[in-house]
Order: sequence, then structure tokens, then C-alpha cells
Amino acid sequence: MKMQLIQPFISAADCVLASALNGPAKIGDLTMEQEEYRPKGCAARIVIQGEIEGRIIVDMAPDTAARVASALAGEEVEESDQVVGETVFELANMIIGNAVTLLNDHGYQFKVFPPEKHVHQGNAGNKTETEETAICFETACGPVFLNICMRYNLRTRSEHAPVLSS
Repeated sequence: MKMQLIQPFISAADCVLASALNGPAKIGDLTMEQEEYRPKGCAARIVIQGEIEGRIIVDMAPDTAARVASALAGEEVEESDQVVGETVFELANMIIGNAVTLLNDHGYQFKVFPPEKHVHQGNAGNKTETEETAICFETACGPVFLNICMRYNLRTRSEHAPVLSS
């Protein structure tokens, strides 16, 4: 996976988490995974299609999600409250919004789909063809996980390749 495709998401997550949670977000472990991502609790997946394609997952344990929701709402939120899931979606939207700006600046054309709940599909044969980058951000509310699986869409890239004449 090209670093130029994942760096905008890492930078955006770092900035959004630090700003939204009023404190530093320390980048912890960064690993490359070959297996399907298993959510830790509340997970939002956003799909991107176009010249670059893939998906981003923002995930956190239920107790971390409740603390994040409480921090953003300015009042105590219970783990079972519907606003917790909505907060994870909104946080994912904020991260994607910042990353999209950076990717657009590099000239990529793509479409971003709305966030949806990510659930583990078991052994459904959906093993990705591309490595996934998994990053843990340590925040005052607890660990927030970002899983990135992005690649160049070879079909659209070849459509835009220069044609050489002989």
C-alpha cells in the first residue's frame, strides 16, 4: 500500500481526535494486516470508490465510545445510548472530510459513501486482496483504532494513462 494514500487519513485522524477531544492523540501501534478487520466495539466503515478505492474503519470499545460521546456532547452519555453510535459515525465523517481535502489536493477523483456500521462477517471468504494498515491512537478517552485499506483503481488508472503513438 502506498504511504501517500494512507498518510492523509493518519494526519486527519490525529488532527480531528486532538481537536475534538481537547487533548493530544498519541499514535501508538501501526501494523500491516492481511486478515479481515474485527471490530473492537463501535465501528464505522466508510467506502471510497474512484481513481483510488478502499475503505476506512474508525473503531473503539463501547466504554471509549461513551467517553468520546460524553466529551463531544459536554454531558455524561451511557454506553447504551444511541448517541454513542452516532458519535462514532460523526467522528469518522470528520476524519474522512479532512483526509478528502488532502487527497483532492493531490488530484485524485473519487466518491465517498456515507458511514455504515462495520460488523465482522466471519470467515465469509472476504479476505482483502490488499494489506490493511491498522493504527491505534491513544486519547484521553481511550484507544481509537483506524483501519485503512486503500489502493489505486487499476482500471481507472489505465483509462487515464497516456497513449503512445508509434
